Amino acid sequence: MKIILITGPPYCGKGTQAKIIEGQFGFRHISTGDAVRAEKQSGSDLGLTMASFSERGELVPDEIMKDLFAKVLDKNRTEEGILLDGYPRTRLQVDHLLELTEARNLSIRSVINIEVPKEELLVRAKQRAEGSDRPDDKDRNTHLRRIEIFEQQTKPCIDYLQNQALVLSLSGIGNVEQVSKRIAACLP
Repeated sequence: MKIILITGPPYCGKGTQAKIIEGQFGFRHISTGDAVRAEKQSGSDLGLTMASFSERGELVPDEIMKDLFAKVLDKNRTEEGILLDGYPRTRLQVDHLLELTEARNLSIRSVINIEVPKEELLVRAKQRAEGSDRPDDKDRNTHLRRIEIFEQQTKPCIDYLQNQALVLSLSGIGNVEQVSKRIAACLP
């Protein structure tokens, strides 16, 4: 199984691009948020543990996320490839993912890193808020905080992954089709 990671700051379009890659290349798109929600809805012990953190407004700890992604890798073992969207987000999560893949004789084939300047991210966040019913999408401070967390926690992971996998950094400026063409042109 081939593993590709898709990363970039909030509002860069990684979810949209992940769905396009899934359709074009046959990779199974795994959204971290969807995986967490599905596990909680399943009522499993892992899901109940995750729900207890969410109900208190806390992030699910890295060790529990490791358990979730062990299940994700095992469940998708027969897929030709998977595209992880939103994981890993911290250095410890990178180490956990590397441990999980090594234990299963898998490797990360590449990392698609979509780069968009902060000013453009804020424009996109505002546009998303206009079509959203989520209260957190309407708050500019929330947008700024999400971008700040990416800069502090996730961006260093991309640099760290340079030694582990092929990191393909590309511009996320332009329309969906233009960005999709850039991604398709550089996927190995």
